[in-house]
Amino acid sequence: MIERHITFSVHPDKTAEFERFFSDEYRPPVLDMPGLIECSLLREAERADRYQMVFRWEEAEQAVAWRVSEVHQALQPALNALHAGIEIVAYTKVA
Repeated sequence: MIERHITFSVHPDKTAEFERFFSDEYRPPVLDMPGLIECSLLREAERADRYQMVFRWEEAEQAVAWRVSEVHQALQPALNALHAGIEIVAYTKVA
């Protein structure tokens, strides 16, 4: 299993739009991807403009397939307009 954490610094005036975008546009197509175990969005408790998308995949190749898919590429411009920066960290389950 692989888990990817993507931390977003969202523009403060776009947090509601970011949450709606995730729920209505981003999450539905990723849920149809083979190998996806979980996809969720977390908001930091102490900073309302910082979010983390968490993805759990059966295999790393399935995460790559999502990232290079046409639907993911098509969502990127709208997603990028909502944040000021991202950090991506991938983890491999060891225990």
